[in-house]
Amino acid sequence: MLPALDTLAKVASVEVSEQHLEATYFDTPDLSLIAAGIRIRRRTGGDDAGWHLKLPVGGAHEEVRLSLSRAKASVPKPLRDTVPVFVGEQPLAAVATLTTERTAHRLLGKSGRVLAEVADDRVTAEVAGSTTTWREWEVELVDGSATLLAAAADLLCAAGATPGSSPSKLARALGERMPSPPQTRGGARSRKQPASHVLQARLAEQVRELRHRDPLVRRGLPGGVHKMRIAIRRLRSLLASARPLLDAEITEPLRAELGWLGGELGRARDAEVQSARLLDRLDRAHAAEGSWPHRVRGALGRDLATRYRLAHREAVDALTSERYLTLLRRLDELVAEPPWTARAARPAGPELTRAVRRDWKRLEKRVAAARELTDPVTHAQRLHDVRKAAKRARYAAEPLVALFGKDAKRFVSAMKQIQTVLGEHQDTVAARAQLRDLAEQAEHGRHAFAYGVLHVREEAEAERLEAAFGRVWRESSRPKLRRWL
Repeated sequence: MLPALDTLAKVASVEVSEQHLEATYFDTPDLSLIAAGIRIRRRTGGDDAGWHLKLPVGGAHEEVRLSLSRAKASVPKPLRDTVPVFVGEQPLAAVATLTTERTAHRLLGKSGRVLAEVADDRVTAEVAGSTTTWREWEVELVDGSATLLAAAADLLCAAGATPGSSPSKLARALGERMPSPPQTRGGARSRKQPASHVLQARLAEQVRELRHRDPLVRRGLPGGVHKMRIAIRRLRSLLASARPLLDAEITEPLRAELGWLGGELGRARDAEVQSARLLDRLDRAHAAEGSWPHRVRGALGRDLATRYRLAHREAVDALTSERYLTLLRRLDELVAEPPWTARAARPAGPELTRAVRRDWKRLEKRVAAARELTDPVTHAQRLHDVRKAAKRARYAAEPLVALFGKDAKRFVSAMKQIQTVLGEHQDTVAARAQLRDLAEQAEHGRHAFAYGVLHVREEAEAERLEAAFGRVWRESSRPKLRRWL
């Protein structure tokens, strides 16, 4: 029996309501969506009735919602079209139905503020023709403190409750059918383990990351394109740095296809970045000079939004192409059976640090090449090349942090600093190009003065960033950062 909740400190009263909830989860026969951390469900009752698609983003979830439709046994097309890389040609059907009779208790403070909600749920789960039932209590903080949460847990345990053994109702309903989190090789931190173990774990991790970002790109959700491109870059860098350990006849065509995919996504990412950047710069200029009418911002915003929509549409077209699906299949094959050379069986420590040293020397050469040039356009391109080389050195060193600890971590951080400063520098290059393009396309030269002012500000920012790079390079190129190599 649920104990008296109004005995908890700070709780002045308790409001009680009854709810009937029903949630049907849809997946492939092998539960590929659940295995990927994705949930599609149809829910009735409560405040959030409708179709829900939950996508994992870091440690949280991004949720897409649609209103209830007449269809009960088929997933709406917009949701299915978001997850094709996990579903393929497999059908989506109901895999579990959870019916919950809930008695909700809202714990109110003296001011009437909701501190927490305690749900007393009687659950009936139907899975593969079998039915199970159980009762559970769940406490969720609203405006209350962690102290209240701990006190409520103690009160419920004193009344006979025990901590749940499953992370969710769905996991409990599926029982042994619930997919386990993916396991990766290379968990050992020994430098003597074969280099292939470390690299295969990295390959699997980044291919998984690429797939997980795919639905976010399709939905146009924040960070989707950016994170997917990072996974692509890490994969391309890995295949380049590990060339002596892999059959290049297999991996080089894959690098080329990953480059194609990164380029297809790049236009959407550039449009996304430049839209935020230029609107922010315009707002700053207006705050400083107070001379820009709202129509200037409106015109710029519309132009940039149109460019982003077109670029995002092209990115989604690429993700729906047979070329992309073929690339995914080939990446899966690469992870399952990498074409190792004999060197891949050598100890990871010396073999993989050798790759980082090669990438570092490549970075040094590119910095020297950039300093030799005075032509602004070519110099900017050479700085962009430096950034790409720093990125490659960083990605080559990242898997070694588990093996070499703080030394490798400091090196990675130094490469990231170079990448960040020169990334911002490249943003100024792209911004100036876009401003010139916008000014040329503006009808009768409208707002050309505003675009010119922004262009001048971007030039000044580029000079500042180039000076910052000089300082960062001096710090990042200190020999002691590479002693571990």
